[in-house]
Amino acid sequence: MPPRAPIFTPVLISGCIVIMIGFAIRASFGVFQIPIAQEFGWPRAEFSLAIAIQNLAWGFGQPLFGALAERFGDRRAIVLGALCYAAGLVLSAGATTPIQHQLLEILVGFGIAGTGFGVILAVVGRAASPETRSLSLGIATAAGSAGQVFGAPLAEALLTQFPWQTVFLIFAGMILAALAVLPMMRSPAPATRAELEESMGAVLMKAARDPSFTLIFLGFFSCGYQLAFITAHFPAFVTEMCGAIDPSGTLASLGVTSTSALGAVAISLIGLANIVGTITAGWLGRYYSRKYLLAAIYAGRTIAAAAFIMLPMTPTSVIVFSVVMGALWLATVPLTSGLVAHIYGLRYMGTLYGIVFLSHQIGSFVGVWLGGRMYDAYGSYTAVWWIGVAVGAFSAVVHLPVRERALSPAVA
Repeated sequence: MPPRAPIFTPVLISGCIVIMIGFAIRASFGVFQIPIAQEFGWPRAEFSLAIAIQNLAWGFGQPLFGALAERFGDRRAIVLGALCYAAGLVLSAGATTPIQHQLLEILVGFGIAGTGFGVILAVVGRAASPETRSLSLGIATAAGSAGQVFGAPLAEALLTQFPWQTVFLIFAGMILAALAVLPMMRSPAPATRAELEESMGAVLMKAARDPSFTLIFLGFFSCGYQLAFITAHFPAFVTEMCGAIDPSGTLASLGVTSTSALGAVAISLIGLANIVGTITAGWLGRYYSRKYLLAAIYAGRTIAAAAFIMLPMTPTSVIVFSVVMGALWLATVPLTSGLVAHIYGLRYMGTLYGIVFLSHQIGSFVGVWLGGRMYDAYGSYTAVWWIGVAVGAFSAVVHLPVRERALSPAVA
């Protein structure tokens, strides 16, 4: 009997470190919304637009960095991404107008693309054996959640000691420090001869003609909408909604000192629960149909969000919702990336997943921007939540017709 292939390889470990630090920073941006808006007197829509532009730039940057990694090497693409990330943070620390912040978020978005899922998951997927690939993708995705666990609370703690500009500089140093693990990231390319000979153009044309690719693309929209809206607006939403509804001292009993801290804790709990949820999704993807698992996850999110909005808002309901939504948070990522790899092969997985991820980031743009715009117009996030419920139900349905079978390579 051949020895079982190891799961925790140097490639997986180093990839997890890069994703964890990058996502710790990204998950903290919602904590900065109120301090920045208060300092400059901006309406909430201005900050929301900056984060929305960041998400859109991340989406357009993802297939670009995937293609750069496949053409020039994974590590070079990651270094370029980290430099963009750090430069965007450093320059944002000196920005004083909304337009400056919004334009500089393009650099940050490209940085997230170069150090995030599109490049890292492709490296991990190529380095993993077929029997461990789904679980390895789940572990790498869960590393992003691990970053989310400490990212928002770290930002909250640093903001009690430093101005937000200094915190941005600290975060820039953190993402550059993550490059120290890159020597460990040497990934083979376990592709078939036919996959190696097939051109990128041929693969892209094959995917463009396949209705399943379109369905996967459309289905990922709601994931981005829901995640980005909650990441950017949930801390402020919790701070304002729970500020006047804690007569029984629930916050103190939970060990939380303020509604502001509760918002950061909620983001942290989402990340903590998602570590378990994402690894579980990766493990299940080895044994069960990925498309049905995806449909179930989107249905679960839809039910959780609808129940949260319909029930009375309390600190306890915030905690419960954070844990439930966290278990489903990034569970879609190993299943979606694994589905792309299974159908279209490993050779250009980074580019193809990057294209699918663009839909996710278009959803992110809409969720973040619409949240700020509708809050300024109506003083409430309620309509944005219900739109998220609707698009989540759409994604649950749209994955069902996907044909989950490998397409044979067509040599160009």
